[in-house]
Amino acid sequence: MGKVKKGQECSIIGCSKTAIRSISPSYADVLSKAGLNVKGGHGRIYLCEEHYKAFKKLRKKDAMLERWRMKA
Repeated sequence: MGKVKKGQECSIIGCSKTAIRSISPSYADVLSKAGLNVKGGHGRIYLCEEHYKAFKKLRKKDAMLERWRMKA
């Protein structure tokens, strides 16, 4: 049983909701672009539904821009 199923809290400062997903710490820069500050400095990042939705939108936009840049 993983930490998310055990009821891990969201890793964003100021949020105490239960996490639904965990992401790699390498995505911390994507979260910082959105102004979301992460608690702690290492290990997996746990996100609640609201913050995970924001993360997905940012990651999708970054990936699209990266693809365009590689095409040119």
